[in-house]
Amino acid sequence: MVFGRGRDQQRPEAKVDEEMHTLVTQLTNEITFHMRECGISRAELAARMGVSPGRISQILGGGENLTLRTLAALATALDARFDFELSSLKTPDEYTSRGGAGSAPTANHHSFPRAQHSENAPASRARRRR
Repeated sequence: MVFGRGRDQQRPEAKVDEEMHTLVTQLTNEITFHMRECGISRAELAARMGVSPGRISQILGGGENLTLRTLAALATALDARFDFELSSLKTPDEYTSRGGAGSAPTANHHSFPRAQHSENAPASRARRRR
């Protein structure tokens, strides 16, 4: 461990590891939330994906690097779609204070806030049951 260094001064590998942990946590939380909202058990998800329940436990345990193929299989089995957003870690002041031309890039907001997910979940569930 290196003392006296903030997040911006960490080794590149440590920053990548930290970001990976954050991404895996967010993904597994979203999957678990969606499963709960739709009443899908781990066993049912496993059956839909054609894998063992143990494999689902591995995926949702967050201890591995999920591939795009695995994410696509999860989305298909959950009758859902992942939304991704890439936004700058820098604040607008960091862009404008350098004296550079222009302003900070705007964030892409393609995903819905959690409250909208919750509001829309029962309606989407009802459509699927018909």
